Amino acid sequence: MGKKISILIPAYNEAKTIRRLVERIFTVPFPIDFEVIIVDDFSRDRTFRIIRLLEKNHLSDHIRIFRNEINHGKGYCLQRGFREAQGDFLIVQDADLEYDPHDIPKLLEPVLSGEADVVCGSRFLGAFWPKGMAFPNMMANRFLTFVTNLLFGSHFTDMETCYKVMSRKVLEGMELECRRFDSEPEIVAKLIKKKARFKELPIQYHGRTASEGKKIKAIDFFIAIKVLLKQRFFSPR
Repeated sequence: MGKKISILIPAYNEAKTIRRLVERIFTVPFPIDFEVIIVDDFSRDRTFRIIRLLEKNHLSDHIRIFRNEINHGKGYCLQRGFREAQGDFLIVQDADLEYDPHDIPKLLEPVLSGEADVVCGSRFLGAFWPKGMAFPNMMANRFLTFVTNLLFGSHFTDMETCYKVMSRKVLEGMELECRRFDSEPEIVAKLIKKKARFKELPIQYHGRTASEGKKIKAIDFFIAIKVLLKQRFFSPR
């Protein structure tokens, strides 16, 4: 049986972009089979209705949809998506259009060849200030990456990137606790402690503003610091 990649999409109030994103995914020439798993986090807009229509318009074995009964957060959606995924490899795809799924095959290649366990798409390789990224967000991303490298002896240029192609094997046994945006540093820290082999490659990025629907807040920066410190000093696994 051939290899498969699971593309996990946590979605909350993304009616403006979810259709274009899924349609764009279906234009990507993946080197292996793929599935799209969408976890709707109890959206209040038309997101769920749109993805149900998308499911009907595409092959049912390529799209699977789940809906949370209440709003839990991105991290909870990822935990659910990881449990439901059937692929040998996994990647998280934000429901907006900040990340271009046409970059996924490039990120998948080193994992397929066995060169790496995790391949991160860096927004900062080749761009000091990624297009559309607000200055405070750029500084926060760089600082969180610096703290991660300082605490764990890693060499990331973009720890907070959404794009991480991971082999299923490296995720086995990983127990995730964080339910919101703090899931990103938690996953990275636990992968480091599992001695996963990392590789970074440059990707395209088109940032959006809060008025366009970006949901991460300033408080999430401090929560991420707390998670990194907890994983380094108070969590054995």
